[in-house]
Amino acid sequence: MRTYFISKVLAVLILAAFLSSCAVVAVGGVAAGASVMADRRPPAVQAIDKGIGLEVENALDKKFGDSAHINVTSFNQKVLLTGEVKDASIKEQAGAYAKANKNVRSVFNELVVGPNSTYTSRANDSYLESKIKTQMIFTDKLPSNSMEIVAEGSSVYLMGILTQNESAIAKKVASNIDGVKDVYAYFDSISEAEKARLEKQGKADESQPNTMPKQ
Repeated sequence: MRTYFISKVLAVLILAAFLSSCAVVAVGGVAAGASVMADRRPPAVQAIDKGIGLEVENALDKKFGDSAHINVTSFNQKVLLTGEVKDASIKEQAGAYAKANKNVRSVFNELVVGPNSTYTSRANDSYLESKIKTQMIFTDKLPSNSMEIVAEGSSVYLMGILTQNESAIAKKVASNIDGVKDVYAYFDSISEAEKARLEKQGKADESQPNTMPKQ
């Protein structure tokens, strides 16, 4: 059992390194911009999402300490709370705090009342996330760089900006991964026309240099 656990953790680390290296492969001066513009969110919104995640998660961790294990995921200014809390009061307070953030549009409070998850359980969730992300990357017509994938207690939560067809594909891919218990999708739905516009805009932005021209 211990050998199996260690093997899974190593697999997660190796896969994470692989995915990170893939994200930065590019040519010349567009390397940094390419990974940003592959996302359908504007760069400003991506920055806001990172700020929301850091601010809310740090505040909740400081407020509740060992009485809760709360993960905060923000995508397109929609916040997902996952993890475990000691009682229903903490769950309610955590949701209210996230919702009060001026940059947050909506909150999905999926916190479970119960004991904090074990490190083994968290490692298994990380392993599931890695498997799903890998499958998404190699699935045709699926914008994996414009999605967030969260696994908590073997349940999977999907966030992103997708068309109805892409949403159906993403949910099917996640559901077919061995070990996944349930799949919950919180997508922002767009039309095919909006998808084409965003992709055209992204390609145009990627073609622009992200460094100052030499004088």
